[in-house]
Amino acid sequence: MGEYIILAISCILVNNILLAQYLGNCPFFGTSKKMDTAVGMAMAVVFVLVLAGVMTWLVDTYILKAYGLEYLQTISFILVIASLVQFVEMFLKKSIPALYAGLGIFLPLITTNCAVMGVCLININEGYSFMEMLVASFSYAVGFGLALVLFAGVREKILLARVPKPLLDTSIALVTAGILSLAFYAFQGMV
Repeated sequence: MGEYIILAISCILVNNILLAQYLGNCPFFGTSKKMDTAVGMAMAVVFVLVLAGVMTWLVDTYILKAYGLEYLQTISFILVIASLVQFVEMFLKKSIPALYAGLGIFLPLITTNCAVMGVCLININEGYSFMEMLVASFSYAVGFGLALVLFAGVREKILLARVPKPLLDTSIALVTAGILSLAFYAFQGMV
């Protein structure tokens, strides 16, 4: 149990997929202007990332490795992730249309989100067991959500501040993301 807690802390804080490994920045910057959109995106990423982790681990373990087809890993992972995102998109469109509209183009971008693919590949490359993969996938997704929600809160406060004209919008967002990344860097000595 202790190793799972250490793995979770490592994935959420120390090796945060957004702020330490710099994967998934497109939805990070695109959906972080409003808190409700950021929370919705974080929940969608948790759902997709955990399911993608499980599905890619199963495909890799029981199909690709069993038949010596490891060279098809990338293409098979892309197909699995794209299918899952389509499922999430259809579900949100039917059940939560406001969130679906709020996420806009960024929901289909989860398909090409390098954070999802990155976590799936990390799980396989680290040789995680099924439980370790499940903990890591969930924890990376929680870390993604934590960074996204924190960043959205800061960006909402920045809208109220007087920002110099050259730093408006994307520039101040990049500077803020860098400072937030430095804050997460402080966790490097924890695990």
